[in-house]
Amino acid sequence: MKHHFASSSNTGSRDGEHWVAIVGNPNCGKTAIFNLLTGLNQKVSNYPGITVEKKEGFARTDDGDFRLLDLPGTYSLSAESFDEEIVSEQIDQWAKGMAPPSVIISVVDATNLGRNLYLTSQLQDLNIPIVIALNMVDQLEDHTQIDADKLASKMGVAAVIPLSAKLNEGLDNLKNAVVNARKGKQSPLDSPPWMDSEMVSDLKSTEQNGYVSARFGLAQSMRNKIQSGTMERDQEAILRYRWIDDILSQVTHRGAETPLASSRSEQWDKILTHQWGGPLIFVGILYFIFQSIFTWATVPMDMIQLGMDNFSTFVVNNMPEGMLRDILVEGIIGGVGAIVIFLPQILILSFFLTLLEDTGYMARVAFMLDKGMTKMGLHGKSVLPLMSGYACAIPGIMSTRTIDSWKERLVTILILPLMSCSARLPVYTLLIGAFIPSVTVGGYFNLQGLTLVLMYFLGTAVALILAKVFSKWVGEKSSSSFIMELPPYRAPIPKSVLRHVFIRGKLFLVNAGKVIMAISIVLWFLASFPKVDNPNSDVNPIQHSYAGQIGHAMEPVIRPLGFDWKIGIGLLTSFAAREVMVSTMATIYNVEDAGEEAVNLREAMQTDVHPETGAPTYTPLVALALMVFYVFAAQCMATFAIVRQETNSWKWPMFMVVYMTALAYFGAMAVYQGGKLLGFS
Repeated sequence: MKHHFASSSNTGSRDGEHWVAIVGNPNCGKTAIFNLLTGLNQKVSNYPGITVEKKEGFARTDDGDFRLLDLPGTYSLSAESFDEEIVSEQIDQWAKGMAPPSVIISVVDATNLGRNLYLTSQLQDLNIPIVIALNMVDQLEDHTQIDADKLASKMGVAAVIPLSAKLNEGLDNLKNAVVNARKGKQSPLDSPPWMDSEMVSDLKSTEQNGYVSARFGLAQSMRNKIQSGTMERDQEAILRYRWIDDILSQVTHRGAETPLASSRSEQWDKILTHQWGGPLIFVGILYFIFQSIFTWATVPMDMIQLGMDNFSTFVVNNMPEGMLRDILVEGIIGGVGAIVIFLPQILILSFFLTLLEDTGYMARVAFMLDKGMTKMGLHGKSVLPLMSGYACAIPGIMSTRTIDSWKERLVTILILPLMSCSARLPVYTLLIGAFIPSVTVGGYFNLQGLTLVLMYFLGTAVALILAKVFSKWVGEKSSSSFIMELPPYRAPIPKSVLRHVFIRGKLFLVNAGKVIMAISIVLWFLASFPKVDNPNSDVNPIQHSYAGQIGHAMEPVIRPLGFDWKIGIGLLTSFAAREVMVSTMATIYNVEDAGEEAVNLREAMQTDVHPETGAPTYTPLVALALMVFYVFAAQCMATFAIVRQETNSWKWPMFMVVYMTALAYFGAMAVYQGGKLLGFS
């Protein structure tokens, strides 16, 4: 599938504007350098018509600002995945003179120089000035020396700048090199230096037309011959690596008897990727993360709850009675505040997932679980999207583009929403905190934390089982292999980690907050009107409100699950986003209470009793059934919109809605009815 980019809408430069592209392999530190160069002056959007993220920002120098575009990570211009195809097509447009950058920053990993310079050699064919950002040199100081000036001369690039994104060193030199490269003049070469004269002569007869650089046209002609089978598949790689190896032998000096940085990674891998110990360590790490989410967030959550209570009291004491005050206290503060309380847990989850990714451990998890994934009809590369699903299904679905096989990619997409995302976390922790006692099990495990872990593992286990089922009838059998470069273990860059956590928290508050505020206001209206004729009646007015009527109409359908009309309204509103369930319940209880300050939702649910029997409305069994429902429920419209875009069909998102809703309904029913049969209430 081809993707066409209009030069003015994607990266194109306005008249007189200076902009720079930043390109590199995955795991080379490219995005970290982009973040350091741009700081907060950046935005994330999508390329037109597709769900591939495009990151743009502005870097400041003494000679003025320049716009910076961060392309997806790629190993070469011979695309083998969706992301690489996007980069390849974008660079092909530059080669045809369509809004090319004035300078390219090629980020390379100094600990894996030969592999990284392959892409740089391909970028050189564009005859656009290149500045090589030689990242991670701090890991080479003890055993390797690289002559940066000589490397620049041999490679024919504008400059080679040693730097360390981790230590925030060398960034000013990189900016200055970019400015100087823009001012300098590039001497165009007619043919690539890695080709011999006989090959150049042969390729000139089939040289691609339409390219500004004849050098790029020759390279493209070779790739076309390789693709058509008239030239050996590895010919380009053999010639480029031979040229690169010759250069590196002249510019690199390695100290004797000094262990390589990668050897430390190999020593760690003997433990962390052990055939039996590795998976157990991974499960232990996940348990620690989920237990920490519940334990460490208690204090900041209590502080936020106190702040919301004080703010509600302030509004009541300083505003006259009326509809506006009721909307603010019962609708907005009660609804939105009930979700903001869970922000610390979202931040803790994002923090740990970012650490696992930045240290290089997630790549090991993919490698370690590849065999098991294959048996379940998935791919080793499915691990990273599935793990991303613990934070949010949407970026997880988008990251399946790295999976070459359409069948394995589709199966991964179909099961990915079953991974418990951060939007489910407020629902889990509300119910666990209210109905699961904080006791120790087996002398080591806290029952509340263990329950949270079980919810995550339940979704994951069922997802893997369904992957096996779906792989039997979705598409043709795949023969794709799993090849992944394992980066060395690295200490994360604190600034980069904190920035990622900040962005996740901001997205949670802003994006979810908009939806929750709108729904809270609408729900307040539905729960407050129509007004009853006799306000002194023993029957609570909310029972006769529009919301009450909707909930009672749903109650016969959800009663076998142990749910009442209030939960029914929550299930309905949470189709917009799962966390809306919490704000919906908070709004209902605030309107029902009609007090002068926002109610504590946890306490309200604990003390709620059936008006006729006097029995508790919600019990631990009902809480477990509701959590199981949300483990499987298809209640995130944004996710299904992304699935529609990624699969280019409504067939698959509709299938997901049907199978996940059925799974949620019957799963919750099995828990509730089974629990009653066993004598639990």
